Amino acid sequence: MSSPISALRILPAEIQSAAAESPAGSGGFAETLRGAMDEMGHLQSQAETKVAGVLEGNGTDVHSALIAVEKADLSFQLMMQVRNKIVTAYQQISQMQF
Repeated sequence: MSSPISALRILPAEIQSAAAESPAGSGGFAETLRGAMDEMGHLQSQAETKVAGVLEGNGTDVHSALIAVEKADLSFQLMMQVRNKIVTAYQQISQMQF
């Protein structure tokens, strides 16, 4: 009985060609971080719009407004944790003696 996993082989040439074709390899850390910050700002503006719609009585659903606020809050908390990790890494690097 043959295992389906044993038929799979990944050769170093296949890994390099897949990495060269990957669009994620061209962005870099700063580009990814900037995109995440833009998405966080977009979620925040969506939440503000939905809350304003509820307060003005434009027929905006309260539940969708609360969900938008929670999404924006979770996104902000995630960005704060990423910032904290970056600051910690910077502090550790700055304390290294060369």
